Amino acid sequence: MSQPILHNVRVLDFTWVMAGPYATRLLADFGAEVIKIQPLLPAEEDNVFTRGYYRTWNRNKRCITLNLAKPEGVTLAKKLVAACDAVIENFTPHVMANFGLDYENLKKIKPDIIMVSMSVFRSKHGKSYYTGYAPTVHALSGLTGGMALDGKPLGPGFSYSDHIAGLYASMSLLAALEHRKQTGEGRHITLSETDLMQSLLEDKETLHQLENVYLCKDGKWCTITVDAEDGWEGLKLTVGNLPADSPGRDKAIGVWAAGYNAGDVVSMLQKNGVACSVVQDAGDLARDPQLKARGFFVKNKDISLTDASPIRIEHNGADYSRPAPAPGQNNDYVYGDLLGLSKKEISSLKKNGVI
Repeated sequence: MSQPILHNVRVLDFTWVMAGPYATRLLADFGAEVIKIQPLLPAEEDNVFTRGYYRTWNRNKRCITLNLAKPEGVTLAKKLVAACDAVIENFTPHVMANFGLDYENLKKIKPDIIMVSMSVFRSKHGKSYYTGYAPTVHALSGLTGGMALDGKPLGPGFSYSDHIAGLYASMSLLAALEHRKQTGEGRHITLSETDLMQSLLEDKETLHQLENVYLCKDGKWCTITVDAEDGWEGLKLTVGNLPADSPGRDKAIGVWAAGYNAGDVVSMLQKNGVACSVVQDAGDLARDPQLKARGFFVKNKDISLTDASPIRIEHNGADYSRPAPAPGQNNDYVYGDLLGLSKKEISSLKKNGVI
């Protein structure tokens, strides 16, 4: 395999939870040196870093501990900025500024630095300092309200907006790196997760259309989507004549689907050009031959099965050989090899609770 395509990119990662860590995992999978900063935690809280959630979103990264509540910690962070190509964070807007690590200060340290800032809102409006997770963003963007059952808003049931924000963050950072290569200029990229989700929602009428899901003979569900004339023709060819009214048509399709196993329903409809699929659960996904053929699931040292990067690049594919690091695992490399601190200086920082 050739050199990873991002082997010459170093990213200082202040992110937490999922949106930010997913962005930096995408970069790390393709060779970027991602230095993840973790706070100093009591021993009992460190157990969280052995769990699947952390291991899943932080593979292929380096990890250091750093106490930003101490002036010495902020000084070290600024030294690291000088040695990096980009900085990424997903706090509320005031947090990095409180540490003196906002973009205006960082570009004084390294004029061509690229900084990506992610949060629920980014405007100067009163909501800009809202704290939130994916369900907060889903509600604010209109997604939760658009997914309802019997009038009760439900939302998607997983951290959809975090994945979307991570994709946008990594894409925009790569664009800024290309811009810097051409001009020598750094950039500050600000992303509002709420804006991102709103931009993906369809028009109001479409948003309130429920997906057509039907229970089949074998207890599995399948989804049927028809949005063009040829789809309707294919549906009628497969199912037979259908009532003209929507409730009657839906009931008739449900009765028809209940007479067949889900796989057979999909096969018959797809043969006639109708978009249809089995609603798969986790077990189905793990056994899916299509995903297996694509190499979607991979194994590494600290987690038995996890998702591979969906991005495939010939001769420069993603690597999954490095499991998520423990907090402080790479302190000696980063503070010693990268910043040039002596063993005595590192020992003193540890003793004083800075790292």
